[in-house]
Amino acid sequence: MIKRKEQFNEATNLTVTHEIRIRFNETDPLGIVWHGNYITYFEDGREAFGRQHGLTYLDIAKTGYTTPIVKSTCEHKLSLRYGDVVTIETTVVDTPAAKMIYRFKIIDDKGEIACTGETVQVFLDKEGNLMLTNPPFYEEWKKKVGLLL
Repeated sequence: MIKRKEQFNEATNLTVTHEIRIRFNETDPLGIVWHGNYITYFEDGREAFGRQHGLTYLDIAKTGYTTPIVKSTCEHKLSLRYGDVVTIETTVVDTPAAKMIYRFKIIDDKGEIACTGETVQVFLDKEGNLMLTNPPFYEEWKKKVGLLL
């Protein structure tokens, strides 16, 4: 099997960490986090990233765009349990394409990676049309955070 070469680079200077405690309602009868909740944890990470870097969904909506997720991946490495305190590490990926890519690591209280993943979001205008180039607000944001020179 041939592994694809990495097309884009993580902007490691644009990484946000966010701590959460696993709640009872997020676990199965064995006290282990149900697999679908990891996508919710990724959302928590994206929200924390947006708040810290001025790129929340509300900020984006004010510019007339939406950013639906078109792809998500999740790789489970270790089980998380009710009561665990974990850190969600969210990093944006620098890409010239008209999309936002976030990468995630969920790290347990021992510093071990419990899960990794990625989401890809595209830009839609007010009429729901797919943008083939980055919207002006996103180009401005990229300049502001040092991704564009």
